[in-house]
Amino acid sequence: MSESSAQIKSIQHRSIQVNGIKMHIAEQGEGPLIVLAHGWPELWYSWRHVLPALAAAGYHVVAPDMRGYGQTDAPPNLQDYTQFQFVGDVVGLVRTLGYEQAVIAGHDLGAMVAHNAAILRPDMFRAVILLSVPYGARTEGAVKPTEAMRKRAPAGQQFYQTYFQMPGIAEKEFDADPKRTLRMVLYSLSGSIP
Repeated sequence: MSESSAQIKSIQHRSIQVNGIKMHIAEQGEGPLIVLAHGWPELWYSWRHVLPALAAAGYHVVAPDMRGYGQTDAPPNLQDYTQFQFVGDVVGLVRTLGYEQAVIAGHDLGAMVAHNAAILRPDMFRAVILLSVPYGARTEGAVKPTEAMRKRAPAGQQFYQTYFQMPGIAEKEFDADPKRTLRMVLYSLSGSIP
């Protein structure tokens, strides 16, 4: 077994109760807390190589399956998936683990959770790391984020986040053939397409 494989195998898994849900976490190391928030369509597994590296550097690193993903509960109501709920989940995670402060890193959807966590709880999140989604402050008179996404898409195409804004469309496609749909999504996000 390679050193990298052994490090990944030493990642511990458990479920904890936070913010009214059961949350699956992967964790490793001891020391100051770093929370790693994944994006869509990912899981804790996206951070599998980062956990051992940060643990070796002296940190307690935790990568949850975010609300609605993987082994974490998926509440049935749309209003259970707001940024306030996601931030509440990471706040609850930090508290449940017995910490007062943490560094938070986020990728994609997780980047939005990370910056909102720092905005809403600067007392708890002392540093923020954003991957692939830079922070953009909303200013008065600014274009709504979803409108900016629509304008950013080339003619005849659609930005994936606006696709999910239309009730029933994505659900119908996913339900028709989930395996094919996820295979197509992951392939298109891989950067391998021409």
